[in-house]
Amino acid sequence: MKLPSLRPAWLAGGAATLGAVAVLAWAFMPRPVEVEVAAAVTGRFEATVEEDAKTRLRDRYVVSAPLAGQLARIGLREGDTVAAGAVVALLTPVLSPMLDERTRREQQARLEVTEAQLQRAGARREGARVALLQARNDAQRSEQLAKQGFVSATRLESDRLAALAAQKELDAASSDRSAAGHEVEQARAALGAVRNAPAGAPRAFAVRSPVSARVLRVVQASEATVALGAPLVELGDVAGLEVVAELLTTDALQVRTGAPVAIEHWGGETALRGRVRLVEPGAFTKVSALGVEEQRVRVLVDLASPPAEWSALGDGYRVTVRILTMAKDGVTKVPVSAVFPLPSSPGSDGSRMGVFIVEGSRARLVPVALGARNAAEAWVREGLPAGARVIVYPPPAVADGVRVKVRVV
Repeated sequence: MKLPSLRPAWLAGGAATLGAVAVLAWAFMPRPVEVEVAAAVTGRFEATVEEDAKTRLRDRYVVSAPLAGQLARIGLREGDTVAAGAVVALLTPVLSPMLDERTRREQQARLEVTEAQLQRAGARREGARVALLQARNDAQRSEQLAKQGFVSATRLESDRLAALAAQKELDAASSDRSAAGHEVEQARAALGAVRNAPAGAPRAFAVRSPVSARVLRVVQASEATVALGAPLVELGDVAGLEVVAELLTTDALQVRTGAPVAIEHWGGETALRGRVRLVEPGAFTKVSALGVEEQRVRVLVDLASPPAEWSALGDGYRVTVRILTMAKDGVTKVPVSAVFPLPSSPGSDGSRMGVFIVEGSRARLVPVALGARNAAEAWVREGLPAGARVIVYPPPAVADGVRVKVRVV
């Protein structure tokens, strides 16, 4: 009698064992880490400084009482428009016989002060005129050199903007010169009213507006006796708005005159355009909301958009400015979330940066050198070719050589 063969049963048992081992190996095999990737692209990189700011009038004028007297009730209200030379208040001089000589001396001193201010305003206007001629000559020279290829487009644009800024400075200086001349006329008229005051009832003295502007504030609306130099009405030209931003001194060092500015969060649908006119040379200490003392400096921005676009803005409105501090074309860029600091090695300055790129199904660590970065992008100066796939927000499990799986978002 022939015995049955045990070979098929042995083969079946071996296959079952191998299958179980394979299942266990697959179950305990490390899974690929799911990651999100983005491509390193070539394009324009811009670095900006963003800060809250507010609008203010470039020039405001406080009309004060040129002599002591009885002020008649002022009929102007905030928002009213007044022309240059229009009467804004009426004063009836109150001259005590015991104070006549003192009053005359005060008026004479006031006249001398206003004449000195007029001379200073004239000197400022002449200086602004010379600066405008120089800026125009520089712009013309840059245009000629740009046609020959010796000057970059950026330099040409900066010279043109400098010429525009010089023109605005001359306009402001001319306005100040006109206002100073009006103050001299007021002081002379007040001195004449004191010298020629009649013995009986004095006549009313008209206080006039030095410029064409709108009424910002009526300081003294009711009838009252006012002293010499008491403020009566505050005037300003709303069309001459500027934006003032208080930047940290470390950020202000990166800002250049003529730099483009985007003015946002002002209430309109689109951002307004502006240009940096001046970075003030003096800083000041400001305490932040957290109680930290900060050194800040004021940056003055001129509005470059048409006035019709921002006609609703007024004095003291809150806005946000983004000042362009750097612009580079044709550079390699990656999302800033893909860049991270590398562990410092002995002798290094601790500023080494790196990214993870995806090669096949593996992550590879690549050290890179950054040129700059902003809130969204990082400019990779060295170490990464354009088109490489970088891992953004790399999970803690990602390391050099780890298997990864690209997550489709």
